[in-house]
Amino acid sequence: MKIASLDVGLKRIGVATCLSGLVVMPNSAILRKNRNQAAIEVKAFLDEWSIDTLVVGLPKGGSSEDEMQRRIEHFVSLLELPESIALHYQDEQGSSFEAKEQTKGIIKHKRDGRLDSIAAKIILERWLESRS
Repeated sequence: MKIASLDVGLKRIGVATCLSGLVVMPNSAILRKNRNQAAIEVKAFLDEWSIDTLVVGLPKGGSSEDEMQRRIEHFVSLLELPESIALHYQDEQGSSFEAKEQTKGIIKHKRDGRLDSIAAKIILERWLESRS
């Protein structure tokens, strides 16, 4: 099973993959100029890696939960996923903070997407844990 996860943000989309069912790796983030360009790049990534399961982070709690959920679900609809790809949503609450904590002193916290992809890695690890 080839699994990918997304941490969808307004400026960057963090991406992580799990190709063996055991090890989750962050991939290069997708810089988002607009939602159509980002959707095309995400779709190309999913096709290139032959992903069969997609896990997308959804924020739970907070004042903008409903608005962000609507935006993320709309973005996912732009991907026009084939029926062969299973889609799951996973609570992403605190994943960005956890990514910052994990990388303190290791990487500079620039806006290059590395933290977003580490957050996507955390989201996918949570999803995998919930399935075992």
